[in-house]
Formats: sequence, C-alpha cells, structure tokens
Amino acid sequence: MITFLDQNFSQLNDFFTQKTFSKIFILVDENTHEYCLPLLLGNLETEISFEILEVESGEEMKNIQTVNQLWEILTEMQADRKALIINLGGGVITDMGGFIASTYKRGISFINIPTTLLSMCDASIGGKTGIDLMHYKNMVGTFSFPEQIFVYPQFLETLPYTELRSGFAEMLKHGLIADKTHWENLIQIQKIDTEGVFPHIQTSMDIKQNVVEKDFNEKNIRKTLNFGHTIGHAIESLCLEKETPILHGEAVALGMICETHLSFLEGLISQEESELIIENIRKYYSFIDLSDFKEENIFNLLLNDKKNVESKINFSLLSGIGSCVFDYECTTENIQKSLDFYKKMSGF
Repeated sequence: MITFLDQNFSQLNDFFTQKTFSKIFILVDENTHEYCLPLLLGNLETEISFEILEVESGEEMKNIQTVNQLWEILTEMQADRKALIINLGGGVITDMGGFIASTYKRGISFINIPTTLLSMCDASIGGKTGIDLMHYKNMVGTFSFPEQIFVYPQFLETLPYTELRSGFAEMLKHGLIADKTHWENLIQIQKIDTEGVFPHIQTSMDIKQNVVEKDFNEKNIRKTLNFGHTIGHAIESLCLEKETPILHGEAVALGMICETHLSFLEGLISQEESELIIENIRKYYSFIDLSDFKEENIFNLLLNDKKNVESKINFSLLSGIGSCVFDYECTTENIQKSLDFYKKMSGF
C-alpha cells in the first residue's frame, strides 16, 4: 500500500508494468505543477498517454464546483473506467482527487503521491476522500482506498516552513493518541525542517496505517485519529470565511490544546500531564485570535461534526500520553471552559 520511491521512481514504473490503464490523468495545483511534476515526468517510464489537470491551490478550492469542472473535463477527454488518476499534491489534492476518482463512472483507479508532510503522514493514508460543503470540512466524501501510495520524501524540500509545521501537528497527534515514545522523540526537535522530521515520518505513517487497518469505516478506534479535530475543524471552517484562512495543522494544534485541557476537565488526564502536553505544542505554534468568532457559531459547527450522534458532540480525548478514548460526550460547560482557556493564552 505505501511505497517509498527511490531517485529514479523505479517502484512507480514497476507499478505501471504490472497494470493496464487506458489513460493517466495527473491532478496537480500550481505549486506541485511547478516544483514536483517535472521530477515525476522526468522519471516516468510508460507508453500510456497522460493529461495534466491543474486546479488552484488552497482549501477553498476543495468544493463541489471544482469537482464538477473536473468531472466534466474527464468526460470531455473520454476517460473510461480503466483510466487512472494520479493525485500529486498535498491534502487538498489527495482528498479531492480521491473523491473524484471514487465517484466518476462509479469509481476509477487512483494513486496518491503526497508532496507535503501533512499528506504523507495523514491525508493520503486511509482511504478517506472528500470535499467541503459550504464551510463544513470534509462533509461530503467516500471511503475508497488508492491503488497505491508512493512517497518521495525529497518533495518536502520544496515546502515553506509553514507547510512543514502544518504537517508536524498531525505527527504530534499520532504520538499523543497511540505512541508515547513517538511523541517524546518529536518534542525533542528544536527546529521543524526536513532533516528534523524525516527520521520520524515512517513511524507516523505506520501509526495511521495500523489504526485504519483495524477500522476502515471509522466505527470505533479510527475515531481516535480525530483528536484535536473536533474543535480544530470548527475553527478552520470559520477561518475559511476570512480573507486569510489558516492551515489545517494550525487548526489541529489549536484543537489539541483545547481538547487536551478538555481531557483534564473531564478527569481523563492529570493537570500535570495536560500542562506538559500543552507546553510542548505551544513551542511550535502561534496563538490564533478567536475574538472575531461568536461562540454560537463555534458550537453550531461542533454540533455538525461528523462523529456526532443524535446531536450529541462526541470527542476523541486523551486518557494519557499515547492513549485515547473516543465517542466521549463532554458537558457544554467544559467545552466552553476549554475554549476560554485557549483565549486566555494570547500572551504566548
């Protein structure tokens, strides 16, 4: 399922010799078109014809309008059910590209070649595809595995620091929910750069993959991967309405701080553990001002979270460093306290 590519992309070329596709469509944004596509095409060895599909970068493009345009382009180009889509990009590209492939003509094959840390360690793994609906994150989507995930870590060298930091949040989450040693190794990193994170990428990918293999359709343990995302997605969704949306990892870091404090308020972890976790997350992430957001709007988004049942807000919360509980219903009072706790942290 997950294959690390060598300098010549030989594993990818071997994949094409073992498969029969009528045509290849490579989905990119303007950034991966410029920085990653030339390397892919320079090493691609196949007689299969291909087309490049380019969309604008950004979470705001992950919507049904963009998807509809790409469905129409695939139809105009006479893509049949034996066509293949290569999703070359970050989380937006792999989420949306997988959704397009899994729905076009009731499903065609796709592979993911993640180019960001976020996509390598999280978004490209697990078979979740999706797009945003209005300002609700990943509200429409499918569970559909890619044929293969090919990882070329050198793509990380094309990323700005903010993108690396965004993906690093998901790595921290993996440690907090499943592997205390992984967490302890990550918080020793003084500077988030390719050299610092590279040795830990495989561990994060394995954590995500192991959880997915146990619970593909997210009926139980896979929900632990949502730690930090209930509140994080709500804030990220609200920021989509602003001129400068925040990156996914920044929202997840905020969410992990709030939900760690919430874990303490609910008696699942000690105050000492809570403070230790929050202190280490704060080392890497700046404060996000929530003063423009009405509490009513935040709670409305929390009530629309996909994990909820019968209008009850279900959280995945920490029961220790390296362990997590899911389907945990919190009191409204404690949710509010966790948000207030974050708002008082503006000094860091």
